Amino acid sequence: MEVERASHCTYRIRYHMVMCVKYRKKMLLERSRIEFLKEIMQGLALRYYFKFEAIGIDEDHFHVVLGAAPRYSPSEIMSIIKSWSARLIFKEYPYIKEELWGGEFWSDGGHIDTVSEFGGLDRIKKYVKEQGRDDNQLKLSEF
Repeated sequence: MEVERASHCTYRIRYHMVMCVKYRKKMLLERSRIEFLKEIMQGLALRYYFKFEAIGIDEDHFHVVLGAAPRYSPSEIMSIIKSWSARLIFKEYPYIKEELWGGEFWSDGGHIDTVSEFGGLDRIKKYVKEQGRDDNQLKLSEF
């Protein structure tokens, strides 16, 4: 992991974040939605200077490993990802609102880890990229 630069500071910050679809509905099964979600992340990377290193999607939850400038708190980063993606998903797929009774795409809260190259960054990135391929994977409720 290389040191990033911003005006007046350098940093090396990486997060592993997990966000669940509201009511744990399996809304992330269709290939088109998965690709659309990845496009949204590319847009957020350009707008907020996030550096997405791994993205993993598994039926009802979404994993990312990303780097961000220290001006954003981890909860602010998660809020940005959730709000932009929900808004754009509902715009692209308006019928989804009917399946999610409250009109929210993501559940409240989520999971955030800080990761480093010394503490298993490669292992976390591998885990995130392999989402949806193993029935025995660690469930969010087991964290």
